Amino acid sequence: MKTRLLIALAATVLPVPAAAATIADGVKADMPALMTLYRDLHANPELSMQEARTPAKLAAEARKLGFTVTEKVGKTGVVAVMKNGPGPTLLLRADMDGLPVVEQTNLPFASKIRAVARSGVETGVMHACGHDTHMTAWLGTARRLVAAKDQWSGTLVMILQPGEETGEGAKAMLADGLYTRFPHPTHALAFHDAAAIKAGVIGVTPGYALANVDSVDISVKGVGGHGAYPQTTRDPIVLASRIVTTLQTLVSRENNPADPAVVTVGSFQAGAKHNIISDEAKLQLTVRSYTPEVRQRLLDGIRRIARGEAIAAGMPDDKMPVVTIRDAEYTPSTFNTEKLSNQALTLFQQHFGPERAIKTPAVMGGEDFSRFWLADKSIESLIFWVGGTPAAKWDAAGGDASKLPTLHSPFWAPDAEAVISTATEALTLAAMDILKKG
Repeated sequence: MKTRLLIALAATVLPVPAAAATIADGVKADMPALMTLYRDLHANPELSMQEARTPAKLAAEARKLGFTVTEKVGKTGVVAVMKNGPGPTLLLRADMDGLPVVEQTNLPFASKIRAVARSGVETGVMHACGHDTHMTAWLGTARRLVAAKDQWSGTLVMILQPGEETGEGAKAMLADGLYTRFPHPTHALAFHDAAAIKAGVIGVTPGYALANVDSVDISVKGVGGHGAYPQTTRDPIVLASRIVTTLQTLVSRENNPADPAVVTVGSFQAGAKHNIISDEAKLQLTVRSYTPEVRQRLLDGIRRIARGEAIAAGMPDDKMPVVTIRDAEYTPSTFNTEKLSNQALTLFQQHFGPERAIKTPAVMGGEDFSRFWLADKSIESLIFWVGGTPAAKWDAAGGDASKLPTLHSPFWAPDAEAVISTATEALTLAAMDILKKG
């Protein structure tokens, strides 16, 4: 029965949209079909840069709407272009990838998918970051804009991006000619569902909105030996512990408190037996910042502290710690341009009311949507939040997000209908404002 249901969902085709009296009316009329699509996408997630079924399904829907569609951009990405007269060129993006998480939501359409990650490990796969809502609202927005073609003028470049969770998808699409093979955008727009905001509430953060994300490995060398005779060794665990402690002064004593920064040691591995002092300890760090200057100060400080503590411990030059910055995993900070951010916030407040469109603080999460602006800083760019925590759960927790499932949790089950309808309406409003005639 479950297999037949998934096959039926996969075969669902959305009808061509008709014009509606208002954007809200159109979104409401589309919601039954959009929710069917959402449940199908949720039940069939795919890992980063392994997206195949997902882009094929949505590319077919975009073609049906009249877009010129190119697949396999940046390996698995999709670019759908619609030219509708003179005017700005708007890039509108949704990300496609799921996460290596075993879903525990107990939803009737919960993912049972398993896949092999690039690490070689078999894992469950789940849309634990809400990218299924992003894609569904992307298609809902496309439908509304097609239905209202007589009300706007310009070019739509609607993209489905792979590999956001690994920080490589936007970079791959740009390297594959996103800005040269297709119309170059004047504006870029996206949204992300949020666990720390009540369902259906929009959050806009002008300026820096998300952080630089660096992954750093430190291999701390030592001289191993018997745990009963520590005087014959150079204990890497003690040295690594000193490094961990001193690293915290990068934020507390070397960084301006007005410039947010985070240095977290997420992994500390050493040794295998009670009475053996190992010859190596390994640390894994995540380092967060907003500005290039703070980022560089933190990375330089990590190298300096690791070497300095080793010298203080009497380690010879050939036993200095090895600090590796994983450049391939770096995600640059996301900057929302002031003009578009403030314009959108005003528009959303006028349309939804001030209680449903609020200014939100920056967060230390990462998002590679940033790369579309960094590739050309003349682009007006904005990624905004749409709250996903169901209203009843939000109210029961007293608005304390720490008591609720977060993004990337196996229990994350947003109020998908509220997210999709709100995001579709907001994206359509913003797009039509950017592309308004005259």
